[in-house]
Amino acid sequence: MKRLPAAFFRLASGREPVREWLLSLSTEDRKVIGDDIRDLEFARPIGMPLCRPLGGGLWEVRSDLAGNRIARVIFCVAHGQAVLLNGFVKKSQKTPRGELELARRRQKEMET
Repeated sequence: MKRLPAAFFRLASGREPVREWLLSLSTEDRKVIGDDIRDLEFARPIGMPLCRPLGGGLWEVRSDLAGNRIARVIFCVAHGQAVLLNGFVKKSQKTPRGELELARRRQKEMET
């Protein structure tokens, strides 16, 4: 049984940006990230190395991709679900400010 089911953040237009991002990736990358999200759903309580808190109610799912690349899916917990707010492939060690700000804006949209 899923302890923390995942749900995609949905824009007012009905688009689901994280789902669209995932579908733009290779099959191999989608499988790795999907497996990590599935682990999140079943492995509560969440923590390292799979998930890391980012502060302000945001968390990241940490995925290691082929070719020494890393992907992150930022989520928050709302209404008993892990709401997937933003996803990206990292190009540096530090989480890009713009990616984090986008997730925070989407988190605020959910609260209104």
